[in-house]
Amino acid sequence: MCKAVQLGAARRPRQVTQCNCSVCRCYGTLWAYYRRSAVSITAPRGALENYSVRTGGLKFVRCRSCGCVICWDRRAKGSDQRMGINTRLLDQVLMASVPVKVLDGDKTWRTLGAYVKPEMWISPAREQVVAAKPPRARRPRG
Repeated sequence: MCKAVQLGAARRPRQVTQCNCSVCRCYGTLWAYYRRSAVSITAPRGALENYSVRTGGLKFVRCRSCGCVICWDRRAKGSDQRMGINTRLLDQVLMASVPVKVLDGDKTWRTLGAYVKPEMWISPAREQVVAAKPPRARRPRG
């Protein structure tokens, strides 16, 4: 994220949701759900852009500068409405022990399982990434 938008929540989420619907798969998000009044989004004028998949559906909000998806929000008015924030934009250390619920949002809307995988929140050191690359195939001479 480019830091043009600041995202905050009243508390650390108890769990996050990994959804396999077409939108969530494309965005690569992990959602935490809050009441709208418990979330703060600070951005300069014109820094946010809205997108809806269908009329009356969820409104996805992204940073106009870097394209990161910040949250989804319902179009309905009211401060007690729920919204989802993209926890991939939150502090990695804070999120490392939060359980991930896997949701089949593509077909059944049922929970498929849950896991805690702290290493998915921590970027590997550059040396580890370079060492993990497979060796290049050599061309035969001739």
